[in-house]
Formats: sequence, C-alpha cells, structure tokens
Amino acid sequence: MSEVVYPPESVYNLLTKEEVHAQKPQRYMSKYRPTVILEEKSNKGAMRTMGPAKVEVPSPEKYLKKHSKEPKLPEKTQCSKEVQNTCTMKRPPVPARTEIPPMGIHTKRDFIKTATVVPMKPQPVCVDTSKGHKQPLENSGLVPKYIKKKHYGEVPEYLQQRNEQERRAQEEYDEFVKEQREQGVMKHLSDEERRAVLEGLRKNLHQLHREYQGLSLVTDSLSKKSHKERLEVAIKQLENDINLFERFKTIYISNN
Repeated sequence: MSEVVYPPESVYNLLTKEEVHAQKPQRYMSKYRPTVILEEKSNKGAMRTMGPAKVEVPSPEKYLKKHSKEPKLPEKTQCSKEVQNTCTMKRPPVPARTEIPPMGIHTKRDFIKTATVVPMKPQPVCVDTSKGHKQPLENSGLVPKYIKKKHYGEVPEYLQQRNEQERRAQEEYDEFVKEQREQGVMKHLSDEERRAVLEGLRKNLHQLHREYQGLSLVTDSLSKKSHKERLEVAIKQLENDINLFERFKTIYISNN
C-alpha cells in the first residue's frame, strides 16, 4: 500500500487566523453616463408614428406625370439662333465675272520631279512576341549583314600581334639554346634517353602511389601526418615532371 505523506505538524497551526478579504477595485463609471441617458430618453419618442411627425401630406392632384422628371432644356430664343449662325472669321468674297486673275506668278517648285518621285518604302520590321511587339529587322539578328562585311573572316589585329610576339619569343629562345649548346653548357636528350627517363619517373610514381595507399586512414600522430604530406609533395612533383616530358619532344639539360 502507498503511504500517505502528511505535512509536518506545528504548534502555530493551532492558532486562529484572521480571514483576509481581497478588496476589489471600484468599477469604472464614465462621467458622461447621465448625459447619455438623458439624450436617449429625450429622443426616444420622436419617431413613434410612420415617418416624421407633422409632415404635409401630398395632394392627390399632384400625382406623378409622364416625363415630369426629365431634365428640361432652356427654350431657344432669337438671340441664341443669331449667335449660332454667326462666324467669327469671314471668308473672302466670290470674284466677279469681270475680274482678271493674277498672271506671271513663278515658283521654284518642280512639279514634274514631285510627280515622278518614287514613294518611300516602309522600313521592314520583325514581330518577336505574340502581342505584336515590333523592332527593326536589321537589328533583330535575322539579316546576314555581318558575313557581308569587308573584313569578315580575317584574323583580328590583336591576334596577329600576339602571334608575332610568340614567334619572336620562340626565335629568341632558339637562339639562346643554340648559344648554350655551342658553349657546351646544355645537352640535348635523345629519344631513347627521354623514354628511359619517362619510364623511370612512371615507375617511381607507381611505387609512391602504392606506399601512399598503404597508409592508415587515421593520422593521429605528427609522424603519420608529416609522412603523408611528404608523399603527397613527391607524387605531385613526379606528376609535373611526367607531364613535362610527355608534352615536349625536344628537351635540353645542363651539364652541371
């Protein structure tokens, strides 16, 4: 059975305690409350009947007639008719039968050229949206105007300058190599020597790869970390050397 836990007994619990009643705050009452009550009572019985009190009842003779609510225009008078028919600007009078027309008037306008001139053709446009947006056909990219240029298909000037700089640099390098060979400072590797060096480099790279793959996955000591970094540097150097020997067929080495 579960034991009931009672609070600890005390002598002070035997004393009579006074009841404390919580006092509620006074209810809020608006100072305009009496005025509102009086206004409501004074206006309460004003409209007890059907409609406002003491309204004049319409006479049965003044019933609604046809077209009585249409707007009425002011009646036309003789003055308004005269104003409507008058014109502020008078036209020239009709020439008389005995009047001679003016002769000898010359003008610089060429009527023959004006009559035979070819009318201007409308500029071709291209509609590129479903809502009818138009733009000039020449700027739309649909007209082959670039292939009809004067210098179309030619090598740009900046590429010509770059090719010229590369050619000069190659010539200077060839002259430098030739001078070094004549002095006996540099030696040219033959194809057999180049292949032998390349095979040796690949063999060393294969050994380093095999050693690198045999490392532990966890590098929890400084010696393991430094050994791994040394292998990575050596592998990177061998890969660069192999790439260099594979790219260039002609290789020179110093005799020193």
